[in-house]
Amino acid sequence: MDRVYLINRVRNLVGDATQSIPAQADPLDNLDALVAGAVENGAVDDLGPAKQILEAELMALGTPTPSEANAKFWDEYQTSPKAATDWFFQLSRANNYIQTRAIAKNIGYTTPTEYGNLEITINLSKPEKDPKAIAAAAHAAKSGYPACQLCMENEGYAGRLDYPARANHRIIRFGLAGKTWGFQYSPYAYFNEHAIFLDAVHEPMHINAQTFTNLLDLTTMFPHYMVGSNADLPIVGGSMLAHEHYQGGRHDFAMAKASIQKAITIPGFDDVEAGIVHWPMSVIRLTSSDRTTLAQAAEHVRATWADYSDESVSVKAHAEDGTPHHTITPIARRVGDAYQLDLVLRDNQTSAQYPDGIFHPHQDVQHIKKENIGLIEVMGLAILPARLLTELAEVQKYLLDEPNHIADMHKPWADELKATQTWTADTAQAQLRQEVGKVFARVLEDAGVFKQNDEGLAAFDRFIAAL
Repeated sequence: MDRVYLINRVRNLVGDATQSIPAQADPLDNLDALVAGAVENGAVDDLGPAKQILEAELMALGTPTPSEANAKFWDEYQTSPKAATDWFFQLSRANNYIQTRAIAKNIGYTTPTEYGNLEITINLSKPEKDPKAIAAAAHAAKSGYPACQLCMENEGYAGRLDYPARANHRIIRFGLAGKTWGFQYSPYAYFNEHAIFLDAVHEPMHINAQTFTNLLDLTTMFPHYMVGSNADLPIVGGSMLAHEHYQGGRHDFAMAKASIQKAITIPGFDDVEAGIVHWPMSVIRLTSSDRTTLAQAAEHVRATWADYSDESVSVKAHAEDGTPHHTITPIARRVGDAYQLDLVLRDNQTSAQYPDGIFHPHQDVQHIKKENIGLIEVMGLAILPARLLTELAEVQKYLLDEPNHIADMHKPWADELKATQTWTADTAQAQLRQEVGKVFARVLEDAGVFKQNDEGLAAFDRFIAAL
């Protein structure tokens, strides 16, 4: 009974000359054909953002309304949490909200290190800006709506030349700590079932006692997902500090597999198993079957760290004006019936020697990674910029003594690689990828507040004593 209605809605969006568009076996190929037909008909401008707006509007015709999606999700949840997320994940892929074809362009591999197998991705999924679209967007009025890309108001938003289309976007509502929250997937997923949990209110991120309770509640609601939060301070925080949110999903990160290098005891929390994790960053792991006690232990660590200084290793809790330098990147997961929290100590100081951050990728590795080290990278998955695809190809040519256009910033590194290894056409790409992975391990070491050496481990022990 919906057939004629839907045909008319499609004709309205793409123009009347739709009879010439042949049907394809793949629904997304049909989508491409309809968009191409719309451009040919003059129904849409031949600009990337304009076509993405049309794509979302077309796919919205086949997407349940928010109320229908929520009803279906919670109906499936009665079977199991996994059944609910399986349904919602499949919907978000099928309706092209999760950009599966773009994500497939990413380059990914693992690198063995002393900390385990680190994961490397060169992120090619986000579409490059169309110069014509940039020019058009510059002349468009800025509405300020939605306030950011994590707001509830994105659900069903048509999009603009300077803002992503979200007509096919759906958010599952649920209660968390007496407030309304939303659950959605990331459109450009960095890992399997990359989920986002967002506060219905547009307010800044913050890490406090409630954070740990929230994360553990979410792993109770979705026991098959890990859930973590970016830190809440500039430099050590993520890219979206203006809206309170967490990230999660079904992925076994390298940090979760890392071993305990030293067991510790936190007085007053005898039923919480604790230890220092063998990891390039400074991580305390807490495990308990009692999530209330576990959250209290985590808050004790956070509060102690917030006021802790050890200037012998450049650790300083506050600036001269009292501005805080210390926070935590927390990650929660289930281990059998128990709960586990990894607490990553963060310090966002800068100095004359390290103007980008003392505990941030240092200048000699910024040719590979200069951006903030957020939650996902803390756990051992590098999200490297798209520029590296072409830049590393030129580095490889340089290493093979072929004509090249190597960037100056890569040359000192390439010269060191050239002097210490033999490079052949058969093995160069694999070798170079592993070397990029080693640089990422160094990036994480730079971000660690207590280094993995005698001085750093002794300083870590002094902090543990302060607990």
